[in-house]
Amino acid sequence: MNHKEAAVECFKNNFNCSQAVFSTHAVDLGLDKDSALKIGCGFGAGMARMGETCGAVTGAFMAIGLKYGKTIPSDDESRDKTYAKMHEFANQFKAKNKSIFCRELIGCDLSTPEGRQFADDNNLFANVCKNLVADAAEILDKVL
Repeated sequence: MNHKEAAVECFKNNFNCSQAVFSTHAVDLGLDKDSALKIGCGFGAGMARMGETCGAVTGAFMAIGLKYGKTIPSDDESRDKTYAKMHEFANQFKAKNKSIFCRELIGCDLSTPEGRQFADDNNLFANVCKNLVADAAEILDKVL
């Protein structure tokens, strides 16, 4: 199973978009799946249902940081490479989906009870978010 398929399967198994993208890549980058799922948990639905940056995007950003991130104070080269990879990912994701913001991608505000109800009533998680997870995992494979 490739990362895209694994991320979609993880999402279908009741994990959020961030967990799905991050955990399926993090294992290959040396982090155990349970830790990756815990780390990604708070980032779903645009950062804890705030509708901000899409969880699939933040999951990808965390994976990029895990692979390229700075661990030595003077290592500005790693920081710059991490930022460049994140920009590359975001540009490709926006080219395909027009935005990286959850509220814009799904057309409702998950920070409100009405928005969550609208998302549930219209199966947005199954119909929209699942595709965003797939897109993020596929783009992340190219960027990593």
